[in-house]
Amino acid sequence: MNLLVVGADRVDAGKTTFSAGLLYRTGAVGYKPRAGNDFWFDHDDCRRALVDGRLYGKDAVRLSSADGRDRPPERLNPVHRLWRPTPDGGTGLLGRADREFVVDRVGRDDPLFVRNATADVPDAVAESLPLDDAIDVETVAEFNEVAERQYVPAFERLAAEIESTDLAVVESYGDIARPLEALDPASIAAVAAVEPGRARIYPGDRYCRACDVASSSPRDGAIEKRVPNVLEYLEPLERVRLPALGGDERDDPARISRAYANAYEALLDAAGRV
Repeated sequence: MNLLVVGADRVDAGKTTFSAGLLYRTGAVGYKPRAGNDFWFDHDDCRRALVDGRLYGKDAVRLSSADGRDRPPERLNPVHRLWRPTPDGGTGLLGRADREFVVDRVGRDDPLFVRNATADVPDAVAESLPLDDAIDVETVAEFNEVAERQYVPAFERLAAEIESTDLAVVESYGDIARPLEALDPASIAAVAAVEPGRARIYPGDRYCRACDVASSSPRDGAIEKRVPNVLEYLEPLERVRLPALGGDERDDPARISRAYANAYEALLDAAGRV
């Protein structure tokens, strides 16, 4: 059984805080199929990973800590993207306003790196990561071809692992409705759409059907469904208030679990209807 946590707000929706408390509450296995951070705005996080020749973000670290299985963050997250601000405010290779992707890590155990050949790679990144064997892409078409060969199999392997897990919490990225297309919709028992101050709870089957009919938007060289577009087709089972938490509380999954107890109960009740 899988519980999906998505963001109804594109930036800082609170997904990872919600997911960390849910992992503590349920003892589930945590996953974040796709993630990313910015070399400029998340520089300290980048440096902590790069010093070991690795690429991961703080969200995967928080989820790994919360589920208590002592897994490296890469095990939760087969694709991680490093961004940087775009010079002169351009859109970059994959059409994101004001930022461009620099390099992707693809895979969990023996990762492959995919580099944006149209972007300047910061010296600290070039010196820390094994980019001599990286795949270079210069166009969206080239990126999509590499995605078919490398990214899709990585996601399929992760989906198979999640589907074989008794209970998993899968966190999306940004405001993307389904972070792992390879995951069988029938395995998604319930969905929490999180935003500042509240969570809306949905049954997994209805949410996935809404994903099928919702309008799409171009993201990252592919067509993806956004949470706000999906939720237009649904009425939630529950709307649950999420209290604001201080930094110390957000860093403690046990305290999150207590503060968000009503939301977790509503989510688990929705999953139990399957």
